[in-house]
Amino acid sequence: MQNIKLIIFDLDGTLVDAYAAINSSFNYVMRKLGLKSRSASLIRRAVGWGDGNLLKPYVGQHHLRSALALYRRHHKRSLLKQSRLYPQVKSLLRQLKIKGYRLAVASNRPSKFSLILLRHLRIIEFFDYVLCADKVKRGKPAPEILNKIIRRFAIKKSQVLYVGDMVIDAQAGRRALVKTVIVTTGSSSLSMIKKEHPFKIIPEVSLLAKMVR
Repeated sequence: MQNIKLIIFDLDGTLVDAYAAINSSFNYVMRKLGLKSRSASLIRRAVGWGDGNLLKPYVGQHHLRSALALYRRHHKRSLLKQSRLYPQVKSLLRQLKIKGYRLAVASNRPSKFSLILLRHLRIIEFFDYVLCADKVKRGKPAPEILNKIIRRFAIKKSQVLYVGDMVIDAQAGRRALVKTVIVTTGSSSLSMIKKEHPFKIIPEVSLLAKMVR
């Protein structure tokens, strides 16, 4: 870990707990379209692939555009009311910056909402670059989003650490050929994560500080 220069973070389930906000916006759409509300546990398992993929199985392709408009309009408000950082995240990011690491975000969440979260939770200042799936051809688990960030910093892949919470994060990191740490605070179960054989599995992101010390 001594040669790591760049640490790339996923957002939802890794640094930020926005599940309540997602649940609220999702079921708002269901009510507006006269559809059945869904449980928090079911919605949680579907998070991580972008809002279009979250809604499409329940509203269908025909209603997806209107459902997305409803979701995004509501989500701008729910994010401000119902999102929070996981414990000690701000302290972790501050420590990493002091130690000289470059920090980036790689999220399947659309750019607009990622930036709302980062600004609202007052952590945007810690990041040198933010890249989301709406700015690349293929989101995670494809490695494109990670590869694009790495090219921007012009460093070797052996100098990169990626931190996420889902199976798709482990897959994206492996395909990008970078060391990947998975935290178990997100929407993938421990058994699912273990099957992907990431570099490390930790129970919460704050423990990353000990790994790079």
